[in-house]
Amino acid sequence: MLESEAQPTRVTVLAGPTAVGKGTVSAYVREHYPQVWLSVSATTRSPRPGEIDGVHYHFVGPERFERMKAEGELLEWAVVHGLNSYGTPRSTVVSAAEDGKHVLLEIDLQGARQIKQTMPDARFVFLAPPSWEELVNRLVGRGTESPEEQQRRLETAKLELAAEPEFDVTIVNDDVERAARELVRVMGVDDA
Repeated sequence: MLESEAQPTRVTVLAGPTAVGKGTVSAYVREHYPQVWLSVSATTRSPRPGEIDGVHYHFVGPERFERMKAEGELLEWAVVHGLNSYGTPRSTVVSAAEDGKHVLLEIDLQGARQIKQTMPDARFVFLAPPSWEELVNRLVGRGTESPEEQQRRLETAKLELAAEPEFDVTIVNDDVERAARELVRVMGVDDA
């Protein structure tokens, strides 16, 4: 499903099911491809071990998040897994795109659908697991959610996997380095 020629675009949206490795692939891109500008989302959830405010997410309280929504500060937002809110700050993304940077948004399916409405020229990349079994192993193996939360996320993942045809390109995350290289190539980044 990968297109034969990557054409530069200012904004690329990376989405996929829970535990597919969106954050891991994005972190690899952040570390190895400085020419890619990676948007930092805001969230109401608590940081996971090792996550740094302003680097991995902007960790904000529910009241601040509601204010950001009400004041139009978010390009997209969603409540994910019925628990926490996530959103993409508008001003930084618009500014980076206007500066001609390769912008990468790592967001959930709901957010990707909102971006498709507001930025239809963006490129939409679906990050897929090599198999359902591997997705389950990744979610359980990371040990950051309770068994109840794992089950809720797996139910959501089934719906998210069904959305793959809505995307321009699918990349299978069977190897983080390979998937990241393919992503930046699709983005039209030089040296990819």
